[in-house]
Amino acid sequence: MVGEIKIEHVKKTFTNPDGSEVIALNDVNLDVEPGSFISLIGPSGCGKTTLLRAIAGLDLASEGAIYLDGNQVTEPGYERGYAFQQATLFQWLNIKQNIAFGLKARGVYKKEKDEVDRFIKLVGLEGFEKSYPHQLSGGMCQRASLARALVGHPKVLLLDEPLGALDAFTRMKMQDEILNIWKEHKMTMVMVTHDVDEAVYMSDKIVVMSARPAKVEKVIDIDLSRPRLRGQDAFLKYRTEILEILDFAGHVQEAEYFI
Repeated sequence: MVGEIKIEHVKKTFTNPDGSEVIALNDVNLDVEPGSFISLIGPSGCGKTTLLRAIAGLDLASEGAIYLDGNQVTEPGYERGYAFQQATLFQWLNIKQNIAFGLKARGVYKKEKDEVDRFIKLVGLEGFEKSYPHQLSGGMCQRASLARALVGHPKVLLLDEPLGALDAFTRMKMQDEILNIWKEHKMTMVMVTHDVDEAVYMSDKIVVMSARPAKVEKVIDIDLSRPRLRGQDAFLKYRTEILEILDFAGHVQEAEYFI
């Protein structure tokens, strides 16, 4: 099985225009087992997306290293699919062309073109194959972006709140569809989410991160059978535990904004 991720002593700093440094990640250590489903959760602005981008090779760590199957991550690669917070579609391509783009770039479209139609159906975009992004709603564009990330069956799928633009019912349906894909193809999935219920419903493990500069506060193993019932006592117990770690349970926390 492939898709093992090792994060060792990762630190990430950014330089402001005035020359001062902001530490986004500080000595982050984490092992992600092949084929597992991991969620990253923590306060807004703590560095979850920064860590996800580092795994993708889109941002490199300032210190430490990230390894995929024993090889250090130094650049993006097709073996890591990425679904962004916002849809990142090419405006001059229609939906089918957008979803097929990665397969064509790798020269495998003729062999795997049936997968494009399969994923169009999976995300509920049948009938919109020839539509362009500006003709669709934000949620529909987000579904197309998710299909594009999935269609190549990467070793690792990195999900940066990809369901946030969807309505509640579509979001729950897509959660189940993502889980079906995960179980069928045994890929490793790492998801950033602010939704505690979503994290408990989907994950093998939940990585709770501290406020910035982010470090791993706690890793929680979710010992629940699948499919999971959102209202069961054990589910709600995990939910409460995570909220207490985040210090959100039982009182209102003042908003914190990062610019």
